[in-house]
Amino acid sequence: MKIGIVGSGMVGATAAYALLMRGVGREIVLVDKFEKRAIAEASDLLHAVPFAHPLTVRAGSYADLKGCRVVIMSAGVGQKPGETRLQLLSRNAAVFREVIPQIFTHAPDAILIVATNPVDVMTHLSARFAAEFGIPSHRIIGSGTTLDTARFRALLGQHLHIDSTHVHAYVIGEHGDSEVLAWSLVNIGNIPLEDFCLTHESNLDAEARQRIDDSVRRAAYHIIEGKGATYYGVGSALARIVSNVLGNRRAIMTVCTPMPDIAGVKDVTVALPHIVGGEGVEDTFILPLNAAEQAALHASAATIRQAIDELEESAVL
Repeated sequence: MKIGIVGSGMVGATAAYALLMRGVGREIVLVDKFEKRAIAEASDLLHAVPFAHPLTVRAGSYADLKGCRVVIMSAGVGQKPGETRLQLLSRNAAVFREVIPQIFTHAPDAILIVATNPVDVMTHLSARFAAEFGIPSHRIIGSGTTLDTARFRALLGQHLHIDSTHVHAYVIGEHGDSEVLAWSLVNIGNIPLEDFCLTHESNLDAEARQRIDDSVRRAAYHIIEGKGATYYGVGSALARIVSNVLGNRRAIMTVCTPMPDIAGVKDVTVALPHIVGGEGVEDTFILPLNAAEQAALHASAATIRQAIDELEESAVL
């Protein structure tokens, strides 16, 4: 199966590497505004093939996306010093207004996976632009809080000395400062977190919870401060999403896609647990949150809705 990646910067290239190492797909095509970058990344990745899986990796143009089953959108611009959020959103909206039509002109049957930040807003815009080509919104998937959920599970597993694959926990809402860690629903191997801590004499007091919350919520800030960007985690998350689409696995993932209503906020895009399969987002789970978490989800969704409203008022859309 053929996979396209538009934007071969650190996120796009790392996603391609993760796909290659997992053996997902059969052909990967890198498209970038800077052709030399795409060619260089494709060559470097191709040299890893003998150590991984027999995939074809090459650079190409938008026309080379023809036949792609999935396209990852990781192109975009970074924030300039002194630039406001609205200015950054406006510039990325202009990029997406140009690129999304190019993708669906050449790959009309593709599932689009959006990685560009702020991912909730950019996924919402992608769906709007794709709708002009008759593409339903369930085929537009943002990476959402897939990585945040993984961070939450990893840190809980580390604290409790449990393999994180047996930690069931979700981060929902915005992929950003207002995201919601659904502590009330955490379970360890099907045992509610509170019960697990009691029976296994594990200390998870308010201070420990706050430390984990901060480490999840502010992970990107800490990583960027140390090395300038995040890409391994999100690249791996993108590879997992692609794998679940191509394998029609109907996996539960905290991705984002436009929804008519989230916690009382209309027409908005933030992450919830969705079933991800061959047709994109195939179903949605509304979690039984406690009152505080429900209020926090409403506030998170309202934050994204406000950003979308600001774009609309600025006449960018």
